[in-house]
Amino acid sequence: MRLKYLAVVAGTLLSTAPHLRAQPVAADTSLSTVVVTGTRSEKTLDETPIRTEVVDRQEIERTHARTLKDALENVPGLQLREIHGKSGYEVTLQGMTADQVLILIDGLPITASTGSTVDVSQYLLTEVDHIEVVKGASSAQYGSSAMGGVVNVITRPIAKGFSGAVTADAGTYGGQNADGSPGALHGNIRLEGGTEQIRARISADALDNKGFAVDSDGWTRHGDKIRREQYAGRLEWLPSKAGKFWFDASAYRETDEQRYRYYAPPAYVPQRKTEDIDRNRYTYGGQWAFDNGVRARLAGVHETYDSTSREYSNGFQTSQRNSAQQTDHVSAQFDLPAWYRQLWQFGGDFHRETLNQTVNGASELAGAGSAERTAGELYLQNDVILNDTWEMVFGLRGQHDSDFGSHFAPKVGVRANLLSSEDWKGVLRANYGQGYRVPNLKERHYLFDHSSLGYIVLGNPDLKPESSNSFQFGGQLTWRERVTADVNLFYNRVSDLIQTDMTNFAMVNGIAVYTYRNVARAKTQGAETSLRWRATNTLNLTAAYTFTDTEDLNTGTELTRRPRHMGRLGADWRIFPSTELTTRARFQSSELTDSATGARSPGWGTVDLVLNQKIGKSVTAFVGVNNLFDRQRDFANASDFGPVAGRFIYLGARFKVDVVR
Repeated sequence: MRLKYLAVVAGTLLSTAPHLRAQPVAADTSLSTVVVTGTRSEKTLDETPIRTEVVDRQEIERTHARTLKDALENVPGLQLREIHGKSGYEVTLQGMTADQVLILIDGLPITASTGSTVDVSQYLLTEVDHIEVVKGASSAQYGSSAMGGVVNVITRPIAKGFSGAVTADAGTYGGQNADGSPGALHGNIRLEGGTEQIRARISADALDNKGFAVDSDGWTRHGDKIRREQYAGRLEWLPSKAGKFWFDASAYRETDEQRYRYYAPPAYVPQRKTEDIDRNRYTYGGQWAFDNGVRARLAGVHETYDSTSREYSNGFQTSQRNSAQQTDHVSAQFDLPAWYRQLWQFGGDFHRETLNQTVNGASELAGAGSAERTAGELYLQNDVILNDTWEMVFGLRGQHDSDFGSHFAPKVGVRANLLSSEDWKGVLRANYGQGYRVPNLKERHYLFDHSSLGYIVLGNPDLKPESSNSFQFGGQLTWRERVTADVNLFYNRVSDLIQTDMTNFAMVNGIAVYTYRNVARAKTQGAETSLRWRATNTLNLTAAYTFTDTEDLNTGTELTRRPRHMGRLGADWRIFPSTELTTRARFQSSELTDSATGARSPGWGTVDLVLNQKIGKSVTAFVGVNNLFDRQRDFANASDFGPVAGRFIYLGARFKVDVVR
């Protein structure tokens, strides 16, 4: 009945479209998109010497991405993994782990949900303008944790006048709905605008997923019950055209529940885990262009992240874990006016983070029961325009860490316009960078006591920072702004990789004591390719393929959870002037899940469909299907890391208004 009902709705939406000839799909404007992440300065996408991939606002709205995780699903070569023991997802790039990828909001860090890994499901998109992804070591630009790349979320600029938007949608997992239908509800609202000098924005976003299960009447939930809410407000003062100042405050709230069964012979015992999360984020800053050509920018963030999780067995609470994190980061940057075809940039960052964590009232951190780290960093960059063809970027960052002393990371990039004619454009890019990552507070101070199960995991205060060398080489070829082909070869070599040493452990009173060590060296290498084709005035096609080869240089085996083959396909077809059909397909090959046994997760593929129907100038109605062919993992196979959710059908509407004065 639900499928029949949704089909009727889709037919109704189509019937409202004027029966005219199909109108042109908007021309591909991605090459003129202004990006900032690669060089920390504004450049159009085709002019930046650092290869950057962009998820723009049109793509977010076209695919109805609700969280940052949703928005990143179709980025070529980017892998999303479930966070172990959490209701969320983390990002890996070019075979580098989530700990080695830096997630930023407007260039400022966001607190990691587990003390090391950012959960990209915990950021909703009402305020987002676009997302920039830079792959490869970026420590010279952004410091520690950027050795594998950077994901930078750019929020919307506020224009004068007034604009607003409201979205509401609902979806179902069909027979897998764990708590009736609909299985998920989502809604957001954004209001913004102002005068020439004062502008403001308020927004709210809520996502209520009731969870799902293969057996909806059973105890176990394969998809957790989660409610996410995000509220934000921003105030801007623009005293003149030379600059502006801003203050932004946001609050994120999450409640989730996991339900599973644990085998305690001779029976399976019902288990339940709940978690409440509060994140409060305050950012501030200003930028100014002086009469002598110098541009200055100062920005900072103060963020707290508190979580309380409780575990229950057979209805009785067995443990309570409380975690409190705080992040403070201030960044200053100065861009000098052009001087002999050189664009000098320098700046500095101050970073401080703290962590307190207890379980049943006892600290889970060695020592005083809390941990803290501070770092001061200085960086310098010179963008040299050698001539109309060649451009070079040199960068160097020095960091002094409270516990690890000083570290320097250089980077050099080259860009060449090798082909430029009325029909053809060809760009070559090559980059080398060193990356590093300071051990996070948990790796150094964690006290994970599972003596009842026969083991303990201890942090290691003597860990050394990880380091890497990253090489990127590729090019882009464009024909008449209709076809764009992109190829990039990459090679990353990591030293002093941090992981739990499962081989060298000590037995203390019959308990195995493991610890973190710098035990591994690794390399990742491969090729990334993509193609964008405006096939007709009403049809845009995209395709991407990524090959990744990894190796643990200590053992000669491949690294776990890194598929060798990943692909993306997309199509946007303007059927009628107000009707667009969007398709997104993803696939990845099998991946090694256990080095000791050789167990592998099978390969998989999914297809999403969305029909967007404009009704007048302000309303867009939509209906969509995620995972059209219902490809879902085998939950009885612990090595299967395929899609968690099966087919999900949703419909909704968005209302937008813009009044420019």
